[in-house]
Amino acid sequence: MTEPPAATPQDEIEAIRRLKAQYCRFLDTRDIPAWRALFDPDVVVTLDLAVSTGGADPQTMPPLQGLEAFEPVVLGGIADAATMHHCHTPEIDLTSPTTASAIWAMEDLLVWEGRQLHGAGHYHETYEKSDGRWRIKTLHLTRTMLRFTESA
Repeated sequence: MTEPPAATPQDEIEAIRRLKAQYCRFLDTRDIPAWRALFDPDVVVTLDLAVSTGGADPQTMPPLQGLEAFEPVVLGGIADAATMHHCHTPEIDLTSPTTASAIWAMEDLLVWEGRQLHGAGHYHETYEKSDGRWRIKTLHLTRTMLRFTESA
């Protein structure tokens, strides 16, 4: 039996692209078990709650340590909302055979009855590969735009 060919750097970058695409899709479709599986259980997440400059915004939340701390914040923030999350133009760097980092431009739209949020910014992430799968190790969401509007 022959071994499968070793993954090329381009294969690894494509796997990270797919991971982020799944992050958006699973979040928007509320496939929470699949969404949870994309993260290292010890993920560290930092969320900016206002437009920021390099994460220096005084409204940056303290880091959330672990998936159990992160999940309720995200799911609570999108409860009762229709959501759209898009990530674009990744800048992915493989930093070792089992680690990587990336910056993704992002846009999100959250629509509740009577109001909506339209935002943009960047995900700054690190990844770790274990058991043949890439997972998100750290995530910092910075914002370049946040627009809240009332809707009919």
